[in-house]
Amino acid sequence: MATWDDVQRIAMALPEVTERPSYDQRPAWRVKDKPFAWDRPLRKADLTALGPTAPNGPILAASVPDLGAKEALLADNPAVYFTTPHFDGYPAILVRLDEIAPDELTELLTEAWLSRAPKRLAKQYEADH
Repeated sequence: MATWDDVQRIAMALPEVTERPSYDQRPAWRVKDKPFAWDRPLRKADLTALGPTAPNGPILAASVPDLGAKEALLADNPAVYFTTPHFDGYPAILVRLDEIAPDELTELLTEAWLSRAPKRLAKQYEADH
């Protein structure tokens, strides 16, 4: 449902966001040089770990506030959200981009941004919205 154009539009509408390629030259969105969302195709180890459940569409990775939020997303909507052993113990979630609704993507990216933005900037954003 959502596209990379949606990700870019939503992310770039947030304050002080820059788009800069990650180390593997894939798009990544940052606030104050802290990545909060990035293009994260599955690697060989991910495909092995996921087996036949591995999605083959575009994959977005996004920061989450904490591991509790990650577990809640995984439990609430496993058709959209998933993880791999690479992300065990790390507050980030993987998203089947072609399965997430644009309004849910907006919420996810905003929360990802809030989790990585400096406190002053996040407080100002929340006060304005």
